Amino acid sequence: MSGRGPGHGRQRRARHDEGESFTVGVLAKRGRHMVAEPFFAGRFGGGQIAVESGKLGRPGQLVLVRVGGRRGRHAKVVKVLGQPDVARDAIEALMHDRGLRRSFPAGVERAAKEAVERVEDRDPGGASRRDLRGLATFTIDPTTAKDFDDAISCEALGSDRRRVWVHIADVSAYVRPGSAIDREAYRRGTSVYVPGAVEPMLPEVLSNGACSLVPGVERLAVTVEMELQGAEVVRSAFYRSRVRSDERFDYDRVDRIFAGEESAPEAVAGPLAAARAASAALRERREAAGALAVESSEPEFAFDRRGHVASAEGSVQTESHQVIEHLMIAANEAVARLLGERDVPTLYRVHERPEPGAAERLLEQLSSLGVATPPAPEHVEPGAAAGIIAEASKLVAAEIRRRDGRGLGLTSLVLRSLKQARYSPQNKGHAGLHSTAYCHFTSPIRRYPDLVCHRALLSAVGGGEEAPRASTLDEAAEWTSGRERDAMSIERAADDVARAFLLERALFEGEIDREHDGEVIGLVGAGAFVAFGDGFEGFLPARRLRGDWWELNEVGTILTGEESGKTIKIADPVRVLIRKVDPPRGRVELDVAERGQPPR
Repeated sequence: MSGRGPGHGRQRRARHDEGESFTVGVLAKRGRHMVAEPFFAGRFGGGQIAVESGKLGRPGQLVLVRVGGRRGRHAKVVKVLGQPDVARDAIEALMHDRGLRRSFPAGVERAAKEAVERVEDRDPGGASRRDLRGLATFTIDPTTAKDFDDAISCEALGSDRRRVWVHIADVSAYVRPGSAIDREAYRRGTSVYVPGAVEPMLPEVLSNGACSLVPGVERLAVTVEMELQGAEVVRSAFYRSRVRSDERFDYDRVDRIFAGEESAPEAVAGPLAAARAASAALRERREAAGALAVESSEPEFAFDRRGHVASAEGSVQTESHQVIEHLMIAANEAVARLLGERDVPTLYRVHERPEPGAAERLLEQLSSLGVATPPAPEHVEPGAAAGIIAEASKLVAAEIRRRDGRGLGLTSLVLRSLKQARYSPQNKGHAGLHSTAYCHFTSPIRRYPDLVCHRALLSAVGGGEEAPRASTLDEAAEWTSGRERDAMSIERAADDVARAFLLERALFEGEIDREHDGEVIGLVGAGAFVAFGDGFEGFLPARRLRGDWWELNEVGTILTGEESGKTIKIADPVRVLIRKVDPPRGRVELDVAERGQPPR
């Protein structure tokens, strides 16, 4: 890994300090002058910005402007983003507003193309790269995926014994430490996935091209080969390889195969069945060891040709997802164990054990809501907190199933009781996975720490790479952890924007009513967050609950009317009225419907 990456981040901030920055606005004509009205609140005091006359943009358009000068009031349009009432354009604006570049510097694009040509002429793996092109291999990804980091091969050996090959794109062959591509990948830290778009960590010629394990095409990989006896890894090997995927599965298709509704292609039917069995054994052992049981659903949005949100569906974790998840976890653990045993500097994925106070608070929160909790002493010892939260997570998952999927606010309580996972040069274990050694190795196309782990692993097994410098890893861990948090914030905000646009359109076209049954999924002193309809969310301000003053209890699970004694609890049913939708900002304001359930 190059030590130059962190300095690049400082240079970028310094440039903004010198008086130049970018913002998003809507062009408007004011007399003879053109101005940009900030599209997102809080920028430049919310006032208009005078725009220099130019060829780009016309009134009503959504634009990116470069603001110069210490007063920040004179700007030049540098890019037209589209229309403010089009969801895809508003999401694009959000990405620019949050500092994403939306393109690569010309020098980086050129370097990426040259890297592909260089590797084609001279494979860094050389004669040591194993030829696995004859091994039946497949990928399982979302239907919309374009970058395929990982592929699987598997065979049954009899007596509950299986051999699994996890093939990961050999990004390190193309992205050399200290190169222009490497510095830009470090600056980005991670790919950012929003509805209908992606801000990739690597240029497309790599992410969707040479490094993507597409079917029927020879690709360079780093393979983790594991022999499993049940769920126990009894032997492992690591090496550079050459692979060719035989089949590109999506999750829905694999679920149909598992349900007996469709047959797998003959060439990969046996390997798919063996992978399913290996994953099931790994899952059972992980659950028995006390790994967290957290059920969640991620939205997947579809757009029409004009860029409007056409539909949204919740992506639920099914068995097909679990096959990939548990095999990837096993590979990540195997790599982390080897690097730890050989004392090779790397970035671990750590999830430190929760504090006893967090476990005690979670039990108090669940008890206040009438949800069953695991037995626990009055004062939780440090070593017991993780196990108590894991048991509580299983009881919460069972409660949600009992309620036919309602009560997702309870899952949020479990998640907030945990420390946030992060990257670290020190192996501190992963409490959520109940793993003593874990790293991110399986997605080097979209996460920089995975690329660090590839270089570390290949240096450890004689794969021709230099080990990362230990002196650079503290800063790299902090930087990439921060970039991950930034990406998650952008992704959540973009989901909110897409949902709000979909809701506004459905209301306008009369596809849904303004009144809905919902459930409280979160509380703050100012009101309640409510999920309603088919995947929508909004905020019910306490000021709209007329006739009382509302106070939040100490553990944040119940709002109580001071005079009436009525309550609003997390997971309560409530019938709401949609009052206002603000799509560009992803906000929905609610009221209690007149004939709905009032607070109890």
